[in-house]
Amino acid sequence: MSSNIKVQRFCQHCNSEFTARTTVTKYCSDNCAKRAYKARMRAEKIEVSEKETTKIITQPIEILKAKEFLNVKETAILLGCSIRTVYRLIDKGIINAVNLGERITRIKRSDLNSLN
Repeated sequence: MSSNIKVQRFCQHCNSEFTARTTVTKYCSDNCAKRAYKARMRAEKIEVSEKETTKIITQPIEILKAKEFLNVKETAILLGCSIRTVYRLIDKGIINAVNLGERITRIKRSDLNSLN
């Protein structure tokens, strides 16, 4: 389709000036169009990957919020501190915990809610 219209435009990819024959032309050449397409696809892939990552990171926290009793590791994740800090808080009496045996320390969720 040929056109008699000639419009001066700037390429959206390389920002060089060119003469467009249609009113919808965005790029100065086929190479710029292909490069812009690849950049757009790359950005979409990165965005999808970042969304998956945030979904994976937030998923365990939501599961922990639903539990009634937590172990020390889960409590550390929920509070955003180290395991050693949780043990220190238990020793000081700031967090109430029940030791059911060796390496079986359980912390009630309601005790953590009253901590905040």
